[in-house]
Amino acid sequence: MYVVTGAGPIGWTIAEHLAGQGKNVRILTRSGSGPDHPLVEKLRVDVSDPVALGQILDGASAVFHCIHGSAYRAKAWAAELPEAERVVMDAAVAAGAVVVFPESLYSYSEPDKIITESSPREAAGGKRGIRTALLKARAAHPADTVSVVAGDYFGPRARLAHAGERMVPLVLSGKTVQVLGSADQAHSFTYVPDLAAAMVTAAQRPELWNSVLHAPTLPPLTMREIATAFATAAGLPAPKLSVVPGWLLRTLGLASTDMRELAEMLYQFERQFVMDSSASERLLGFGPTPLTEAAAATVAWWSLCTANTPQNAS
Repeated sequence: MYVVTGAGPIGWTIAEHLAGQGKNVRILTRSGSGPDHPLVEKLRVDVSDPVALGQILDGASAVFHCIHGSAYRAKAWAAELPEAERVVMDAAVAAGAVVVFPESLYSYSEPDKIITESSPREAAGGKRGIRTALLKARAAHPADTVSVVAGDYFGPRARLAHAGERMVPLVLSGKTVQVLGSADQAHSFTYVPDLAAAMVTAAQRPELWNSVLHAPTLPPLTMREIATAFATAAGLPAPKLSVVPGWLLRTLGLASTDMRELAEMLYQFERQFVMDSSASERLLGFGPTPLTEAAAATVAWWSLCTANTPQNAS
């Protein structure tokens, strides 16, 4: 039996992937959401409650911890994430389960170089420093863990992403797409089903435990190239892009916490920001889904969402 915390795009996709393998899955959320599947048990649970969590993890072989902070702010992350991870890892030790985490590139401290699994993870300050501290806490905890790093992700259900609701529905409606920093810098994008598959594979392979892996990730793309891939998948002409310059975002950050938190990550968009997943692909035994296939599936999901919105209902 497997346990998934959170039903965002990653948790939901992991649950579907496991159910497709014929595995029993418990997905834990405050709302009781998750995929409708006979092998998926959807439970309303506060995963910060160690007593409740301990009972639910009894008999589990792996926990996929896919819950993030309540806000995209360093203050919220620092207040919420370390304790939440500790509670899950403590319960996993008692259950004898491995904990698998999705992870970002934020902790890498030499982002101007190609980022590999062996690149230094010593970034300090703000959200980057919090991710560094979380990785160190996982390594120091007695629980078996695996952290699977992804670039900016995209795919079905990936709404809150640079290649999600900020891009795909605009491409499909022929509107101009606004991007941060630059439209033409190389950037790494990870397809959510590839991240989910990597996390499931890592959970099922004890020789991969207690490591940091990179999810199989596409060769680097510019914002213009990935937006064009979505347009091509939809049979549309290349989209128009406009750029929000970094200086503007930094200026807005003087008066807006949200803009300041976003400006902190501008280094990822004003310059090349590329990860290499080749070493992990060899360990996992598979590579990324081809861009044409991933873009087509993403467009199909967003097209269905658009068709089902109330304003488009007939």
